[in-house]
Amino acid sequence: MQTPGERRVLRSEHVVKAHSKALLDWESAHLFLELVRRGSFRATADHIGLSVNALRRRIGEFEHALGMTLITRHVDGIRLTGEGDKIFAAVNQMEQAAFALVQARDMTDRSIAGEVRLAVTEGLGTFWIAPHLVEFQRANPKLLLDVNCAMHSADVLRLEADISVQLTRPTAKELRVVKLGRLHLIPFASQSYLDTYGVPNDIAEYGNHRIVVQSDEQALWEQLYNRVFPGVRPEGFVTLRTNVSSAHYWSIVKGAGIGMLPTYVHAIGAPIVPVDLGLHVPIDIWMTYHAGAARIPRVRRLVDWLIGAFSPKRFPWFRDDFLSPDELERDYKGKPLVNPFAGFAGAERDIG
Repeated sequence: MQTPGERRVLRSEHVVKAHSKALLDWESAHLFLELVRRGSFRATADHIGLSVNALRRRIGEFEHALGMTLITRHVDGIRLTGEGDKIFAAVNQMEQAAFALVQARDMTDRSIAGEVRLAVTEGLGTFWIAPHLVEFQRANPKLLLDVNCAMHSADVLRLEADISVQLTRPTAKELRVVKLGRLHLIPFASQSYLDTYGVPNDIAEYGNHRIVVQSDEQALWEQLYNRVFPGVRPEGFVTLRTNVSSAHYWSIVKGAGIGMLPTYVHAIGAPIVPVDLGLHVPIDIWMTYHAGAARIPRVRRLVDWLIGAFSPKRFPWFRDDFLSPDELERDYKGKPLVNPFAGFAGAERDIG
């Protein structure tokens, strides 16, 4: 018998409360997201710093709290169940809402101060952006610029960076995408290499030379190799392959072989010689950021500076049309460029 003021709690209300409590466990939900995105317990555990057993236990607890099986395990990874697919979509929306909350907080700060995070490919970050950052720093003394140079593009939607400068065009509709310019890759070698092995007269003579290539996990540079040398196996032809732009550059400077580099490295004083074989590969440079981030003053300030730092009008090597190194020296009318290679012991000796 119910006393006054009491009412019987419906069984469905217990279920709603239990499920709500589970969905509010954002940490477990986030682990579930990472697991689905990376496809296996091992890859996810390595990324987030948990043991595989601890991750399996957390996912099991998440499934138990929801009262359903979300994934099935296979020899090649995990697969979503029908229920798991729906939960994944819902948790994805939770993540986007959390990011929107952080952005709304940031937009309340109208002063040009604080921290802004830039993710950029390792080569552009090392050889172009870093040497020019003094312009941005002097104009914005209250800003802390966090630059992450890596071979992988950052996930701006998940707030891994405020802005990303990359060589692959993003496809997410929520992102703003700006083409900053275009890289033009041509063969380069050191003078010491050419003195030793000679200058190839055409691509067919490449077989008599030492080739160095750059390759990363996104396979961008492997695609480049296949485009330049279709059907040619790298064994016995390629003498060095590295995944880092700076290591690739220095292997060419020190005479390891002929390699493809963007023309701007010659424009900023790299001690290497262009090898004219009529070989030219264009790659576009993209800047991306969340649509709402541009309303944050400190992010907008960096966006505007990056557009200027890659301006094809100021720097002709970023134009869509290709200019040879000789043409670049003739067409560039700006201030003397920062030479990031000056001061490295031994670099000047390779010029000849």
